[in-house]
Amino acid sequence: MIQNDMTYHLLTKAIEGTQKRQEAIASNLANLNTKNYKANRVSFEGELKKAIESAGKAIDRSESIKKIQQIEPRTVKDQDSRMNNDGNNVDLDQEMSLMAANQILYQGLIQQLNQKYQTMSYVIHEGRR
Repeated sequence: MIQNDMTYHLLTKAIEGTQKRQEAIASNLANLNTKNYKANRVSFEGELKKAIESAGKAIDRSESIKKIQQIEPRTVKDQDSRMNNDGNNVDLDQEMSLMAANQILYQGLIQQLNQKYQTMSYVIHEGRR
């Protein structure tokens, strides 16, 4: 049942992406004062969006799920933002803001996944009656 559930796979991939983003932000904060350090950024939403769009057009659901499972959040160095005098481009206020937004997203995704599990549990237990 869960293997064929597109929403489940999208949620777990999004959670994976937010976890990786949290690690990148933590790394950025840890290197706040490291000379020439470039901030890490994690990108995965665009790939998830493409997967959702292609899933809507796909006939074979299992093929769409495979595409979702193959999505890997990418970490890239931020070369574009303004740098400090020491070549470091980590901005404490920006990182704290990104961390707070990422935590809210993560909590929302976890709540949706928990709701998915509760629904499945209800169906399984009520199906026995």
